[in-house]
Amino acid sequence: TKAGGSRDRDHLGAGRCRPSKIGASRRPPPARVRVAVRLRPFVDATVGASDTPCVRGMDSCSLEIANWRNHQETLKYQFDAFYGERSTQQDIYAGSVQPILRHLLEGQNASVLAYGPTGAGKTHTMLGSPEQPGVIPRALMDLLQLTREEGAEGRPWALSVTMSYLEIYQEKVLDLLDSTSGDLVIREDCRGNILIPGLTQKPITSFADFERHFLPASRNRTVGATRLNQRSSRSHAVLLVKVDQRERLAPFRQREGKLYLIDLAGSEDNRRTGNKGLRLKESGAINASLFVLGKVVDALNQGLPRVPYRDSKLTRLLQDSLGGSAHSILIANIAPERHFYLDTVSALNFAARTKEVINRPFTNESLQPHVLGPVKLSQKELLGPPEAKRARGPEEEEIGSLEPMAASASASQKLSPLQKLSSMDPAMLERLLSLDRLLASQGSQGAPLLSTPKRERMVLMKTVEEKDLEIERLKMKQKELEAKVLAQKAEDSKEKENHCPTILRPLLHRTVTVAKPLKKAVVMPLQLIQEQAASPNAEIHILKNKGRKRKLESLDAPEPEEKAEDCWELQISPELLAHGRQKILDLLNEGSARDLRSLQRIGPKKAQLIVGWRELHGRFSQVEDLERVEGITGKQMESFLKANILGLAAGQRCGPS
Repeated sequence: TKAGGSRDRDHLGAGRCRPSKIGASRRPPPARVRVAVRLRPFVDATVGASDTPCVRGMDSCSLEIANWRNHQETLKYQFDAFYGERSTQQDIYAGSVQPILRHLLEGQNASVLAYGPTGAGKTHTMLGSPEQPGVIPRALMDLLQLTREEGAEGRPWALSVTMSYLEIYQEKVLDLLDSTSGDLVIREDCRGNILIPGLTQKPITSFADFERHFLPASRNRTVGATRLNQRSSRSHAVLLVKVDQRERLAPFRQREGKLYLIDLAGSEDNRRTGNKGLRLKESGAINASLFVLGKVVDALNQGLPRVPYRDSKLTRLLQDSLGGSAHSILIANIAPERHFYLDTVSALNFAARTKEVINRPFTNESLQPHVLGPVKLSQKELLGPPEAKRARGPEEEEIGSLEPMAASASASQKLSPLQKLSSMDPAMLERLLSLDRLLASQGSQGAPLLSTPKRERMVLMKTVEEKDLEIERLKMKQKELEAKVLAQKAEDSKEKENHCPTILRPLLHRTVTVAKPLKKAVVMPLQLIQEQAASPNAEIHILKNKGRKRKLESLDAPEPEEKAEDCWELQISPELLAHGRQKILDLLNEGSARDLRSLQRIGPKKAQLIVGWRELHGRFSQVEDLERVEGITGKQMESFLKANILGLAAGQRCGPS
């Protein structure tokens, strides 16, 4: 009998623990990854009536499955929750997902992962249907309601929500909200937070805003048909929801909570799914990323010094969810059919190992950027008022003493703690006074804004004085530069008067070495060269081999000094170019794999990829669409056009590469 019991292993999270943004004095408390198992009903009701399920639930937290090594025994598993065949979407959401949403309003992160074999119901659990909405629409609806209530007028915090939606397809991070963005990179900042530069973020204030962005993006996700599932997910989908909180009153703190809603692609047995070609390649990428996910869980449970997060884009993105700082829950989806037995056992074993992973959530809190917080004082800032005056100089002291005060006499009493700020910019001073009056009108408790503690007041004083010194230094430098320009003009005018205007001094020529551009040669049929040479406006260059040196000759331009920089590129008429491109496009849309191999730069592997792409996405609208096929880069596309268009335009077929 095998049990997935929980053990307290605090040391597992030690390597992933990061200090709080506000410098907490103790380590964050541990939070184990919670695991829930959902057993879907039989897909075919007739089969379910005649066949017994291979999994049986014992209570709300445990289940058992037959032991394939010994049919007389059963394997028993204990999890945080078990949902049987008759459980609803609301049961799963209310029992496992809804309790973690409150952590977002505390500035902490949360993650929900759907795991299981293909065809087990992961996407149904996360998305659902219009009649039975899944985890994602229910979580967004409740989260937006919470933010509206907590961010209402009169509450201490102002809240905003943004969403991002991406997929990991064949180890490429693609933005589903912007299909033209291409492959994105995953970065990590100095605090250990995972970032994706360039990922689209859409602000949402209501569930209608969420649907307006999410539904079109969901149609961009890659799906395909297999023997086990007509709409099988071919990528891992990640919905990222950020909740930003800003405090309306002093000390003006800000918090950020992230919610990851992840629909993992299912592991596949290609012998049962019948995957071939592109589907086989997609299946290999999915299984490889899930294998790395299992390695990460094992490394965390064993306390290894290195956790292989960077071995896969999926685990790199889940770095905060497994062993990081998020409240995580894994929903393992399993199937009751006996032909899913091995996949079910594998999913249950992974879920049992994942339950041992320890996270350490903490509050992501900091001061807002426009508020001056405690900083380290430099040597210049440590100078007292007398030293600062000596550093400014007599002229700057005179300017500072003559600067008018923008505050009235009644407001000067409030400025008594900051009498050293007489040189402050009047606009900045007026802004501080208006903020102080605003806080006083709202009845805020505590000291006024300008009556700050001594340390912060000194920091503010030194910062303003340093800015004034910098401005004065820039003004002096500008005056010096203007004086130099005037002196240079006067000297030039004197030189013109002393020299005769009829005598012209020769210009000094400077020898500049410029790297020669890379020369390129294009090979074309002799028949086409003869036809274009006969035309009056044709300019054709022929490359001849003389011994070990190669010489460039022109048929119509005998002067060697009139060679252009791009003389190695063959110029043809637009009609021939369009004719060649149309022939290539017809061959891409109508030709078989054998016909495609007759093109230059197209081998058997790329020909199969082109045919598979055409079956999946339809006909090519233009030749440049060939870059969208996996394995063909922009440079290869350029060489492909140069090698094929000329030969096809002349009516000749090029041989295979």
